Amino acid sequence: MLMLMRGNVRLRVADPRLPIYTMTVQLQELLILCLTVAQGGCTFPSNHWGEWNDSQLLPTIQRLMKGYNRYLRPNFNEGPVEIGMSLDIASIDAISEINMDYTATIFLRQRWRDSRLVFPGNESVSVDGRLVSLLWIPDTFIPDSKRSFLHDVTVENRLIRIFSNGTVLYALRITATIACNMDLTKYPMDKQVCTLQLESWGYNIQDVVFYWTRGNDSVKGLDTLRLAQYSVESYYTSVSEAVYETGHYPKLVLHFSLRRNVLFFILETYVPSILLVVLSWVSFWISQSSVPARTCIGVTTVLTMTTLMMGARTSLPNANCFIKAIDVYLGICFTFIFGALLEYACAHFYSMQHQTIEDLQRELLREFCESNGNGSIPIVNPSQPSQPVEVGSPAEGPAEEPANSDIKDHATAKEKVPSQGCGLSSVKDASRRAASVFIVENPHNIDRHARTAFPTAFLFVNILYWLYYLFL
Repeated sequence: MLMLMRGNVRLRVADPRLPIYTMTVQLQELLILCLTVAQGGCTFPSNHWGEWNDSQLLPTIQRLMKGYNRYLRPNFNEGPVEIGMSLDIASIDAISEINMDYTATIFLRQRWRDSRLVFPGNESVSVDGRLVSLLWIPDTFIPDSKRSFLHDVTVENRLIRIFSNGTVLYALRITATIACNMDLTKYPMDKQVCTLQLESWGYNIQDVVFYWTRGNDSVKGLDTLRLAQYSVESYYTSVSEAVYETGHYPKLVLHFSLRRNVLFFILETYVPSILLVVLSWVSFWISQSSVPARTCIGVTTVLTMTTLMMGARTSLPNANCFIKAIDVYLGICFTFIFGALLEYACAHFYSMQHQTIEDLQRELLREFCESNGNGSIPIVNPSQPSQPVEVGSPAEGPAEEPANSDIKDHATAKEKVPSQGCGLSSVKDASRRAASVFIVENPHNIDRHARTAFPTAFLFVNILYWLYYLFL
């Protein structure tokens, strides 16, 4: 049996040979008594309090709480309570474009003066955070919070410090998911302005007044914050009022701007898109007769670009009202890739058509030559198109007529032949002129011009795109 003495308190520890249940109960009693003794040592003065001697009574929570009504705010019926706020941003864990919110861990500190807690001296008393239920505290809340919780490892992360003039410091460690309205029209070259709002739930402006203790310097941690896709560009604080149907309530707002780091998206999306467009131009240097090779390049690049466009939208909200900058660029790249595929289709079509027309003209010429018997083509005098030129006739005057009718009939037949030749030539010329409107004389020129036109147009569109989204 072990006996412990402290003042008038006598503690007795059970013998180890007693049953386990009896030892557990007695250990619990011992723990309660030790806590009571420790509290008594903190309650009454001791020499380590400096200026106070043993005859003076250190104000304790019990004495301060005597007659204290935690359901009534300080300065009841004497004006509003002024509550100063300050924030430490420990971290911003996640920023979601899909849900349009961000998750942050903050240290919220509130200060106010309660004349009922004034005690003599210049010291401050830090009490256990679990004693918060004994004091009046503001009903501050975050109106845009979707989810929030108070950290409780290893105990609830609360701090209460009471100063001799009645000032109360109340600090909390909170993690909250807060809504942030985002404008994604310039994504990923966008800049988002998010807010952290603090309001009073039940006390209006006649009861409490909120203010930042040191203006913009009341917020710490944003300058040194490091985020994966963003950088904090600027921040500032403001004081306003929240207007509801039930009245006007105090409101504090922290505004901070987040600039997205575009380098990540350049490496992830923009560079692969540009390389796919350049890859589609390789087909311009491949022969038009290599149908499988050029078709394979065109179809593969189109499908790859489609997959890239679908992957870029997985981390974004599915809203039709947002035409984002990345959607515009991917659409431009898809247009150039699909245009390269159409270019080969046109070049191949005109190449086949050109070959067909050449075969048709060759066939017409062969049939015309066969219709003349000996394959000769009548010669027509350009000065006298209606008169045939007779080879081997005597050089006589124009008034002289042939001697017999056989020669006359032969001359008449000669007159008809050249007129038929000129008619066939006119038909061929007319058909050639009509077909030239829709036929490319040299289909290989399509590829030759595309090698210059496509890169030039793509470079020009890129200059306009980056100038607009980066500087406008």
